[in-house]
Amino acid sequence: MRSSSPDTLVIGGGIIGASIAWKLALAGLRVSLVDAGSVGGEASWAGAGMLAPGGEIVSREPWLDLALESMRLYPAFVAELQAATGVVIDYRVSGGIDVALDDEEWRALGARAERQRALGIASTVLDRQSLLDQAPLCRDRDYAGAVLYPDDTLVDPRDVMRALTIACRSAGVEIREGWRATSLHVSRGSVLVESPADSLHAPFAVLAAGAWSTGIAISGTTLPALPIAFPVKGLLISYPLEPGVLRPILRRGHTYLLQRATGIMIAGTTSEEVGFNRTVDEHSIDDVTARVGELLPWIRRHQPTAAWIGFRPAADSPGPVIHRAADTGLWLAYGHYRNGILLAPVTAKLVTEGILATRAPAAAHSFSS
Repeated sequence: MRSSSPDTLVIGGGIIGASIAWKLALAGLRVSLVDAGSVGGEASWAGAGMLAPGGEIVSREPWLDLALESMRLYPAFVAELQAATGVVIDYRVSGGIDVALDDEEWRALGARAERQRALGIASTVLDRQSLLDQAPLCRDRDYAGAVLYPDDTLVDPRDVMRALTIACRSAGVEIREGWRATSLHVSRGSVLVESPADSLHAPFAVLAAGAWSTGIAISGTTLPALPIAFPVKGLLISYPLEPGVLRPILRRGHTYLLQRATGIMIAGTTSEEVGFNRTVDEHSIDDVTARVGELLPWIRRHQPTAAWIGFRPAADSPGPVIHRAADTGLWLAYGHYRNGILLAPVTAKLVTEGILATRAPAAAHSFSS
C-alpha cells in the first residue's frame, strides 16, 4: 500500500477517533485514520446513545466536568455534522426519568438526585400524574417515586458515525479500514505505527482504539505506564414499535428503555468482564427482557426481535485517559467506558487543541527557517 505523509495518525475509527480526525482536518492538518475493522464498527455501532449525566454521574469525579462540557458542545457538534454532510441525525433532548420500585430504592434515588443537583445536574421529583404526562406507558405500574432529569438527551450513534465518516472524507482525512496497528515506536519528533503489511509515520499520533488501545505494543521513548484498557461486554435488545410511544429515557439503575425516531425501542443492558467474547446468549437476553419488563410492564406485550453486544472501552483509571504521553508526539484518547458517545465532542476538542498548541512552535520554526 502506498505510504502517505500525514501530520497526525489517529488509531481507532470509533466515535472518539473519528471525531478527533475530523476536527484535526478542519484545523488544516493532514490526517490519516486507521482502524483494524471498519469505521464505527464496534462500540460506537453498538451503543444506545444516551447523553445522560443524570444516569451516570453521582459524585464530583473526573467524569463530571468533561460530561457537562460535552453536553454543552453537543448541539453545535451535531449541527455542524449535519450541515457538512446532509445526514439527518436523530438527536433529541428527551429527558430521562429514573424510577424506584420500592421505598428503599426511592430513598436512595432521592439522595442521589440531591447530590447531583449540588454538582449542577438538574432534576425534578415527579408525582404520579406528572410521570404519566411525561411517559403515559407507565400507567400499568405503581412506582414508589420518579425523578426527571430534563437535560438528558438521546442521539443515534449510527447516524453520528455515518455523518462522521462522510465529514472526515470531505475534510481530506485518509481512512484506512482493515489496517490493524500492531506496534508504535515513539520518539520526541515522530511516531511510527506498524501493521503486519505496512507502516505509517507522523509527527503526532492519537491512540483511540477503545478497549484494544493498550494491546498495541509501544517502544522507543520511555513513557510512564499507561492505564490498561479492557472490554466490558454489554448486551442490548430491540423492539420494532410505532414511533413516539416513549419520549423520555426510562431507567432503573442500569436497566433502561429508550426509543429512536424510527420507532425502534432499545433496551439494556448487561455488564460482563469476559474479554472479547462476542457470544450473544439466551440467558443474557432473558435477563434484559425480564428487567425491562419489571421497569415497564407494558413492554411485556411485545417481543424483542434483535440482540447484539458491544465492548465498552474501560480502563484502569479513575476517568477517561485523555492527555499527551509525556513530552512525545503520542496522544491518548481511550477509556471512555459507558460515556464514549457523550464525551466525543469534548475529547475531540481537548486533543485537537493540545496537538495544535504542541505543534505551533515547531511549525513556526519551520516557517521561519
